[in-house]
Amino acid sequence: MAENKEFVKDIANIDEDFGTWYTDIVRKADLADYTDTKGCIAIKPYGFAIWENIRNYADKLFKETGVQNVYFPMLIPESLLQKEKDHVEGFAPEVAMVTEAGGEKLEERLVIRPTSETIFSMLYSKWLKSWRDLPMIYNQWCSVLRWEKETRPFLRSREFLWQEGHTIHETKEEAMERTLLMLEVYAKVVEELLAIPVIKGKKTEKEKFSGAEETYTIETLTRDGRALQSGTSHYIGQNFTKPFEVKFQNREGKEEYAYQTSWGISTRLMGALIMAHGDERGLKLAPKLAPIQVKIIPIAMHKEGVLEKAEELKERLSKEFRVELDDRKEVTPGFKFNECELKGIPLRIEIGPRDIENGKCIIVRRDTLEKKEIELTNLENEIRETLEEIQKNMYRICENRLREKTVVATTLKEFEDKINEEQRYIKAMWCGDSACEDKIKELTGAHSRCIPFEQENLRR
Repeated sequence: MAENKEFVKDIANIDEDFGTWYTDIVRKADLADYTDTKGCIAIKPYGFAIWENIRNYADKLFKETGVQNVYFPMLIPESLLQKEKDHVEGFAPEVAMVTEAGGEKLEERLVIRPTSETIFSMLYSKWLKSWRDLPMIYNQWCSVLRWEKETRPFLRSREFLWQEGHTIHETKEEAMERTLLMLEVYAKVVEELLAIPVIKGKKTEKEKFSGAEETYTIETLTRDGRALQSGTSHYIGQNFTKPFEVKFQNREGKEEYAYQTSWGISTRLMGALIMAHGDERGLKLAPKLAPIQVKIIPIAMHKEGVLEKAEELKERLSKEFRVELDDRKEVTPGFKFNECELKGIPLRIEIGPRDIENGKCIIVRRDTLEKKEIELTNLENEIRETLEEIQKNMYRICENRLREKTVVATTLKEFEDKINEEQRYIKAMWCGDSACEDKIKELTGAHSRCIPFEQENLRR
C-alpha cells in the first residue's frame, strides 16, 4: 500500500479536488498533454487508441444502419455560414476565421468549421435531383474548431475530434426516424462499450442546437454528480434545405424541399469515461473499450524460464484478447502494478517461478482489485468470464450512482434546497415556459438537461 501511495502522490485527492484530479489523470495515465497552441491538446498513443476503439465501434454501428463516410473541407466560405440566421448567431462567439493566406488578404473570409451543416447543405443542393436520390446518409470523422473561452482536456478543447452525420430525406417522418435511430446508436456505444448508463431525452427550446427544429440528447453522470452531454441528434427539418435550395422532384413530379438531420459524438466521451469510472488510483477502462485488456507482469524475470513462460502466455492469450507483456527490467514489479492500475487496464496477470512450478498464475481485477489464483490450463475461460463480469460491474456501479444521485423536487423551494446539498440530477415537473426555466437558472445556476423519454408522475 505504501508503494501505491508513493506512485500516486502527484495525483490530487479525488474527493477534495475533482477538477485537478481529472487533469492529473489525463496526463499521468498518458492520455494527452498540453501544447503551445492555447486551448488545444495533443492526444498521445494510449489516449488515441481508446478513441480509435470508440470510433471503430460506433462506425460499425453507423454502417449497419446505412451510413456512408465522406470527407468535406475544413474551410467554409463565410457567406455560407450567413445563410441560416439562427445557426450563425448560435456559433458566432466560437467561430475562428482565416483572413490571409499566401501573404495576401483573402477576398472572402474562410470559417474554420465549427460544424458542417452549411457546406453539406450547399453540396446536397448540387447533388440532389430526384426522390430516387434519397436518402443521402453521410457522415464524416474529422476535427472541428470552436473558440472556447475556458478549456479542459477532452471535455472542452478548442480543436477536438468527432464525427458529424448529415442526412437528407424525402419526408419529415423518415428524417425524424433517422434522428431518433442515431440517438439509440449513441446510447448503445456509451452503455455497451463504455459501460456508462445514459438518460435519453429531448432538449428544451433554449437548449437545442442552433438551427434545429428538435434536439435529442444522451446525458451521463460523472462520479462527482455532474451531468455531461455525451451525444446529440438533431431534427433540422427544412431550416437549411430552404435557404440552400436543397430541392428534389417528388413522386408526383413536383419540386419539394428535402428534410435534414445532423448528429454527433466527440472526444468528450473520453472525459466521460474518466469522470464516470476513475478512482484514487487512476483510470478504469471497461474491457470492451480497453486497448489493453490483459497485462502480463512476470515476477523475478531474472530466474530461468520466467520470461519465456510469460512470452508463451502472451502468444497464447493474444489469439482471443488484447494482451501486452511488461518485460521492462529497469522498473520493479510494484511499479508495474501501480502503472497498470493508473492506466485502467482491466486485468493483470502476475506470474513467477513458484506459480510456474504449480501450473498457476495470479489474476488481479482493476475494478475491485480482487486477486485470484488460476490454473494455467483454464486461463482463457477465467479471463473471458472475468472480463465479462468487470464490464457488467462497472456499468452496475454507475447505474447505482445514477439512481442514488437522482432526486425529486415538487416545489421551487425544494428544488433550491436539494441543489444546494450536492451535485446531482433533480427531476422536476415543468410547465414548458422558458421563463420558468430562466428563473430556475437565475436562482440556482442549474441548466435543464433534457425532457426524458421515460416520464413519470412526480406529484405527491
